[in-house]
Parts: sequence; C-alpha cells; structure tokens
Amino acid sequence: MDVQTPRMNAIGRLASRRALASMFRTYIPRTTSLGPMVATPRPAAYQHGGALVVPTSPTSFRGLHSLPAATSLASTHALQPHLDVFRRHQSFGGVSAPASHRSTTIRTFAAANSGAGGGKRITQKDYTEKAWEAIVAAPEIAREYSQQIVETEHLFKALMEQSNGLARRIITKAGLNPTRILEKTEEFVRKQPRVSGNYEQVLGRSLESLITEAEKMKRKWKDEFVSVEELVAAMAKDDRFGKDLFRAEGLTAEKLEEIIMEIRGGKTVQDQDPEGKYEALTKYGRDLTQAARDGKLDPVIGRDDEVRRCIQILSRRTKNNPVLIGEPGVGKTAAAEGLAQRIVSGDVPASLQGRSLVSLDIGSLIAGAKYRGEFEDRLKSVIKEVQDSQGQVILFIDEIHNIVGAGKGEGAMDAGNLLKPMLARGELRCIGATTLDEYRQYIEKDPALERRFQQVYLDQPSVMDTISILRGLRERYELHHGVKITDSALVEAAQLSDRYIADRFLPDKAIDLVDEAAAKLKMEITSKPSALDEVDRRVLQLEMEKLSLQKAAPTDKGAASRLGALSAELSALKAKQADLSARWESERDDMTKVQRLREEIDRVNLEIQQAERDYDLNRAAELKYGTVLELQKGLKEAEEELEAAEFSGNRMLHLEVTEDDIASIVAKWTGIPVSKLMASDREKLLHLADELHRRVIGQNEAVDAVSDAIQRSRAGLSDPNRPIASFMFLGPTGVGKTELAKALAEYMFNTDAALVRLDMSEYMEKHTVSRLIGAPPGYIGYEEGGQLTEAVRRRPYSVILFDEVEKAHGDVFNVLLQILDDGRVTDSQGRTVNFKNAVIILTSNIGSASILEAMETDPATVKERVTSQVRTHFRPEFINRIDEFIIFQGLQKDQIKSIVRLQADRVQKRLADKKMRMELTEDAVDHLAEKGYDPAFGARPVKRVVQQELETALAKGILRGDFAEGDIIVVEAPGGAEAQGLVLKRKGGAAGDNGAEPVVEQFPNAAEIMP
Repeated sequence: MDVQTPRMNAIGRLASRRALASMFRTYIPRTTSLGPMVATPRPAAYQHGGALVVPTSPTSFRGLHSLPAATSLASTHALQPHLDVFRRHQSFGGVSAPASHRSTTIRTFAAANSGAGGGKRITQKDYTEKAWEAIVAAPEIAREYSQQIVETEHLFKALMEQSNGLARRIITKAGLNPTRILEKTEEFVRKQPRVSGNYEQVLGRSLESLITEAEKMKRKWKDEFVSVEELVAAMAKDDRFGKDLFRAEGLTAEKLEEIIMEIRGGKTVQDQDPEGKYEALTKYGRDLTQAARDGKLDPVIGRDDEVRRCIQILSRRTKNNPVLIGEPGVGKTAAAEGLAQRIVSGDVPASLQGRSLVSLDIGSLIAGAKYRGEFEDRLKSVIKEVQDSQGQVILFIDEIHNIVGAGKGEGAMDAGNLLKPMLARGELRCIGATTLDEYRQYIEKDPALERRFQQVYLDQPSVMDTISILRGLRERYELHHGVKITDSALVEAAQLSDRYIADRFLPDKAIDLVDEAAAKLKMEITSKPSALDEVDRRVLQLEMEKLSLQKAAPTDKGAASRLGALSAELSALKAKQADLSARWESERDDMTKVQRLREEIDRVNLEIQQAERDYDLNRAAELKYGTVLELQKGLKEAEEELEAAEFSGNRMLHLEVTEDDIASIVAKWTGIPVSKLMASDREKLLHLADELHRRVIGQNEAVDAVSDAIQRSRAGLSDPNRPIASFMFLGPTGVGKTELAKALAEYMFNTDAALVRLDMSEYMEKHTVSRLIGAPPGYIGYEEGGQLTEAVRRRPYSVILFDEVEKAHGDVFNVLLQILDDGRVTDSQGRTVNFKNAVIILTSNIGSASILEAMETDPATVKERVTSQVRTHFRPEFINRIDEFIIFQGLQKDQIKSIVRLQADRVQKRLADKKMRMELTEDAVDHLAEKGYDPAFGARPVKRVVQQELETALAKGILRGDFAEGDIIVVEAPGGAEAQGLVLKRKGGAAGDNGAEPVVEQFPNAAEIMP
C-alpha cells in the first residue's frame, strides 16, 4: 500500500513514494500524532535522544484515510525533528543502526493529507503515569490478537490488567466483579476481525473520541493531567463497547462519576501519580472491624484486662495511644483484633462505638516509593484521611518500631517524626504492637516518641489459658482443614509445646502444633492411602511381567505356566484394587459432605450475626431456627455415619487429630522419638534405677542417690524454681562418673544429645567466664551468645555436666551459684535462660587418693575424708547449693568382669552389622578382666584390653577370610585368668558345618597394660 505524502519536498527529493516508504526509518517520538497513533511503545520501551524506543516489533502505526475508522495523519513536518534523530544514527545508504539499537527500533510509515500541524497530538506530559502505561499497552494487546485497529476495548483491557490498578478498584467499588468484567472484555476483543502478515496498526475513531472525552473531563474536574479515572469515566460514554458493557451490569455514567468522586475524596489530580493517594487507608491498610463483621478474624479468648486497658487509654483526651509490648507469639495482634470484635459487637464505651480500627502496613507505604518525598506524600494522605474522619478511624500499626527510620533518606523525614505532632495532640489515635527487644532498641531511644505512647504489657499465658484458647480456635481449624480435632490433642499440644519447645512462646507454638498436625492429616486424607498405593504398584509390576511373559510364551514352556499363575494373581489384585478405590472414593465423598455442611453452617451463622447487627430480627430468627437447625441435623447424621465406620475398623482414612498426631509433630520439631515421648513419666521414674544399674557397674549407692533425687523432683516435692537436681560426683578416674551422667541423659530425655558437657579445664582463666554466658557488648562474639546459655536455650530439658569442676577459675563458680540457687542466669544480651528443667552434674577428682587408700585400710572413713577435702577446696555458699555429694567407690575384680561383658556387647553390635555373632566364654571374661584390672585407673584399662586383644583378633580373622556371614565366633581363653591369650573358633559357618575343624588364632601373652 502506498504511503500518502503530499509534501515530498519537505524531506528531500526522492524518485518514488515507495522508495521513501522503504528507506524512512526513525525512532518513534514521545509526542505522537493521534491520527495514526504513532508512538505506542511496548511496556519495556525506553527513551533515547528524545525518542521513545520500542523493543523488537515489525509493526508500525499509520492512518488509512480510506478506512472510515481511521483519522488522517499529521503532516510530515511534525516528524521532521525525529528525522534528524534518524539521520544521526543511520544514513539513507543502507548503513545499519548502531548495535545497541539495531533490534529496538520500529519501521514507521507516515502519511498525511491534512497539511502541516494537522491531527491531534498525544503527549505523555499530559497524562498520569498509569494512564500513559495503559495507552502504551493498548496497541500491544491489539497486536497479541492480530488486530489492526486499536480500539477502546484494548485500552480498557490494559486498564483492567494493571497491577493494583485504580480501574479495578473503581469497578469493585461499583459492586461489580472485576474478573468477570475483564473476561467480558477479552471475549469482545476476540470477536474483532484479525489480519495476517505484516500490517500497520491504526487508531480507531472510537478510541480517539474516548481520549477527547477524557480530556474534557480533565478540564471539568479541574485536573492538571488526564488520569485513569477519567479514561474509565469516558469508557461509560463509549458507543462502541463501554456503554453496552456497563449498561449490562447496571452501571450508568452518572453512577460511575459518583463512585470516582467518592474515591477521590474531593481531591484533584495535581501530579502524575495521584492514584497512590486515593483511598490511602484502603490501599495501605486493612479494616479490622470490617474483617470482624465478615467473620474473617479468629475468636480472641482471654486478654480481657489488656483490651480493657487499651480502651481506657484510647478514651484519653491526649496521648491516647496504647502500645502492646510482649514476646513474639503471646497475642499482641490478637488483642488488637479482639478490640475490633468488641467494637463490632458494641461491647465498648460510647466514645468507641461505631469506630473503625484499620491496620496500617508500613511495608506497603514504603514499597515502590522511588523518589524523595513520595513516601511522605503517601503517609500524609493516610494521616489526612484519618483526620478527616473526625475520630472515626483508629490506626493499628503492627511492628510499630518500623516507623522509626521508615522512609528516611537524604533530606527526608521518617514516619515517626511525621506522626509525633498528631500523636501528642490527640488528633490521631494509634495502637502499636512490638516486642520487648525492639521497643527497647528503637522506641526507647527516641524519648519524644516514647512519651506519646502508653505501654500495655502482655505476658505469656499459662498452659491452662492456652488450652482455653485452643478450644476457642478449634472450630476454625476444623473448618479450614476439614478434620476433627480431639480435646486431648489440644491439651497435649499445650503441655508438650510448653515442655519441649523452649525458644518460642505460648499460645503461638501450641497453635502451630495443632495447625501442622491437622495439615498433615489433611494431606494424608487427600493423598492415596498406602494400602491402595501398594496394590497399584503391584498391579503395574505384574502387568509389565505379564507383557514380557506373553512374548516369551510361544517358545518357553516355563513362561507359559508362569503366565497362568500370574494372570490369576493379577485378576485377584485388580478386584482388590477396584474395591479399595471404591472405598477410598466413598470415604472421601463422606468427608467432603461433612466439610461442605460445616462451611454452610459457618456462612449462615455470619448471616445471622449481620442480620442481628442490622436489627433484621425476622431474618435472623428464620436462619437461626430454620436453616441452621436443618443443616445441623444433616451434619449430625453425616458425622454419625463417619463415626460408625470409624468404630467398625474398616475405614482407610484417619479422621481425627489425636494426641499421637501432636506428639509426632513435636518429635519432628525436637528430634525426640515419639514412642518414648508418649511413655508415662511415672513409669519412667519407677524404672530409672534399674536402667542406670545396667549402664553403670559397681556404683549402687551413687545410682540410688541420683534416682531418688530425680523421683523427688518429678513428684513435685522439690523446689520448682531450682534445677531438677544438682549433684557433685566425687571419685577416682574411670569409675563411672561421666558414664552415669550419659546414662541419665539418655534415659530421662530420650537422647544422648541432651547431655551438655563442659570441660572445666578450658575455664581456668578469669576471662573465660564470658564463654559461658557470652561476650560483653563491643567484644568479638557478642552476637553468638554463651556456650552454656545457648545450649540450654535450644534444649532446656538436658543434663549439664561440668567435668573436673575443681579446675575452673573462681569466677566461674559465681555463675554457678545463680544457676544452682535460682535456676536461671542472664546472658550477655539480657535474655534470661531457664535452668529449672535441667539436671546439673559436677564431677571432681578431689579425694581420689583418700578413696583408694581407705578402700584397703578403713572403708568406713571414706565419706568423712572426702567431705573434709571438698570443704577445704570449695566455698561454703557453693557447697550449700549442691543437692547431694555422691562418692564413687573404686572398682573390684568382679565388677570389672561385668564391665568386660558390657564392652563385649558393644563389639557384638558391630559384628551384627556384618551378620556375625560372638560368644564370649567365662574363661575369656576372666582373662580380659585380669588384664584390664588396675584399682588406680578404674574401668578405662578394660576398654584398651578389649580393643587390643579381642577387637584386633577379630579384625585379623575377618581380613584373612576365616570368618564369613552367618558364622558364630567363639572366644576362649584356656587357663582363664592365667591364659596366655585368646583363642577364636568358628562354629556353624556359612556352609553349614557344625563344629568343623576350628580356625584358631593364638595371641601371645600381652605386656602389662599401662595407662
């Protein structure tokens, strides 16, 4: 198609208009001719040299004067400045554009028949940012649908697709569904004619009329720029598409203007980003009172005193701003939501009746504020709306410490300083919420801001209060997850979270336990049951095998016979598969029915509440005594059917969250095995002494003393504000002091990791005290905390072993005094660490020589001698805080034999991994005990003897191939204690020979074992 150029001499003498069309390349100007709609870049367009550059597009805009829907182009004189831009980058001789712009230019064909200056011009400086974005995006939408004419429907689609766009807010405010409106727009766009090949997009006459109408509205509303709301308002007068669309939805142009004026709030457009200032509270906040009316807030149980205190502060004349302070998870935000629910129900004084509580999101205020002053503009618009409400709006700022420094940049004020004047005068009522640490770190450092808030402290609720809170929330979580939560599960969640999850606070951690347990059960219900999954996999495996056998059957008789048996098995499995699938589908349908009825009852209850607030008592009574009763009857019948199937034992799906499910989640969080976690504490305590006796040999008095102290503590007869127990183990090396601590930790707390071991030889210097509780501020390692305090914070239920405590510096004992007496210590960061659920054990070698000497001369005086030495070494105030001093006696030969058997059992476990078994004769035990006995070194030489004689002999035999899987290895020592070495024999080998010729490994008499 030829390009119409009435004034060819304006741009040079060229032989042909087609030659001009093929050679004329330029960047599209930001100021464009509305006639052909040139200058519509993609959203990713950028500016270069005063021109708007569009990423890779072969399309150009032009006016087809022969088409009735197109307007004439402006004169080519309007393009002359941009032709100069083109000439700076590219010659007419065919030289390509610079590499950086080679793929980011578009070809434009200009045609005009109206003379210089003809046509209407669109300039970005006349539009707001969002309006210009929509105008820019409209041709691209038309291009996506292969449509040549850019029309009003394309512009409206661009407006509706803007993220957080004002057009969607206007449509929503009008009571329409923006998603449905967008779908209707897309449907209309799809019905428009399409073209193929290379074509030039043109501006439709309807779109030009719409833009003209929007400019009229701009002048009517006294705006400086054409904005999104003016484009939407003009759409209601669009004869092509908009008028019919809105009329079908019952929306007139007059009503639309009223809604726009309501959103504007009497403001005019004075800058290019006005949309961010309309309905600022709606955009940057959440109306908690409206959420309470809609039933979107969880019920708030308790916190009556705190909510009452907030109401009291809000009723003040000035400085009426409460700030809720408490640890994370104790219910600060819930207290604010409780106030919103009270306002909705009318349970507040007259000064708060009918007020709105709006939660302000500081993050949303800051997000996207690119230029200096933009954040302040947004916050000022929020504050102005609150002031204009004449006290009807109360702000709630969660994490209020964020206002300190928020939005502050070079030459800008932060949110805190903007709020201070109004907070002090009482013009702005604000509720804040923050944690103790953040309040101290941010708010207290600004006394001028702190004095404007009145503090309301929220403590962690007790376990019983937490159970009440969980019972109040149960219905919401049952409704969300579609499962039933037993009361015992709620009690278990509160108790176990309080006991085992130390670094978080009630009720948050208990609620999380219930939530995760219900989510886990819901996942299992919606997933395929394991029984059905196993059958499905087996059926698939057999079908693959059957296919293989069918191919081999003609030539292989064995395959043919196997095929018959396999077909029978496959048929039986498919029948079972069909039965299981039907049962699963039926059970899922039953549960879905119950879930649907619960949701319907919840929805009707919300309608009843709304009707009662509106004083529509007839409607409320109709729903309460008609609809709800009928739904509850159906729900009861459906639940009874589910329970009957549950009791029959034929159900595939587990329907209830029980205490076992809660314990399973606790086990995942803490690493404690579920089976031991669910065992009764009473049963554990009764068998504590027996378990310790099996692990610790020859120290009956020490074991009994430890078990008695633990039983007293756990029975609740000891001081609850001190550690469970504190012991000092005294005795020579190798007699079981550390082993008893390990055994106690493993049995009491179900894991070896519950033993926190601190070697006091590392704390011999004065400055090493900081390693226990953390370095002071300003020193390296301050943020890391202390070795002792961090270990107990992470695992408060543990055994803490201070090994060889007599080697520690005297200042270490000052820390221990506080732990042993009050059961707590404050670390370097000001956190109080609780030791009341820990067992404190201190070991010492003081009096070892006296113990060994008295064993041979006068055993009755051992305790007196050792006690005297302890009093000489330690201060009285330290000794007075230890529950018991336990003296470990030296080991006798018969006790060494028991230790040999314990060591042999450990070797036996390692052999079991190789599928071998070992039998240790009494002669071998006597031999190893004789070799390993040394009163001065206790049981430690036994381990070395077992390693050197027994483990070495076994290792060599295995490496030579003398022993194989399934063998029983008999370990003998001919001559017993006087034997020269161990003899290893193989009995019952892998080949099945019983008592075959033995394989003998004879070791010479080992040298005397020295430490």
